[in-house]
Amino acid sequence: MSTTIATARMQALNAGDVASTHLAECLAVDFATLLRAVAPALPAASIQRMHEAAGKGITQRMALTAALLRKAGQGDVQHWRAYPSDTVRGWACYLIGSDTHATLADKLQAMRPLADDPHFGVREWAWLALRSDIVAAPLEALALLHPWTQQRSPYLRRFACEALRPRGVWATHIALFKQHPEHVLPLLEVLADDPERYVQDSLGNWLNDAGKSQPDWVRAVCTRWRSTHDSVANTYIRKRALRSL
Repeated sequence: MSTTIATARMQALNAGDVASTHLAECLAVDFATLLRAVAPALPAASIQRMHEAAGKGITQRMALTAALLRKAGQGDVQHWRAYPSDTVRGWACYLIGSDTHATLADKLQAMRPLADDPHFGVREWAWLALRSDIVAAPLEALALLHPWTQQRSPYLRRFACEALRPRGVWATHIALFKQHPEHVLPLLEVLADDPERYVQDSLGNWLNDAGKSQPDWVRAVCTRWRSTHDSVANTYIRKRALRSL
């Protein structure tokens, strides 16, 4: 069933004045109109490129926006982080992710406030914007993200898990973790009894992803956890992990 967005609401979204409240609003934002509103000094050719990209996937348009802003000398992450629009804050994520002069450790440090953003969409853009770096160096990413599992914020704990998922609907797969998910087990163990449903969902999805390539390994982990992590949280995680096995 399609979701109808009122004209005034759509205008506010495209002006960058408000954040989206659900995925349909996220996907409905007109990037060219939003760019014109929040970056009026951007060359007309850049706006035209965004118009021409209207039919492309949203992750491609996010990356293109970051490239256009950087090329125009408007790549200040702090500036775009301050906007009420979650889409614009997402552009900040992609500016961080596409910085060719920064290491993965630098990018993760810069991304941390956005990974902890109050908006669900920005938190997703935060890890998606770093996905290519993580795919290129999965073990380095794993080592860097392990300490995030100890953070007070459930958003940061979830980020550590979500960013390393072997598969993803909008994300490039991590071949190493598809074939050898055991590399990530020490990180998963830390989250095995996490009290937050937001983190539990991510961990269950991680294991479900792994089960598509290594079902016996996932079953073995869940069987062991039944005795070593006998909590309400872990029961939920195991059920989610095994839902398609």
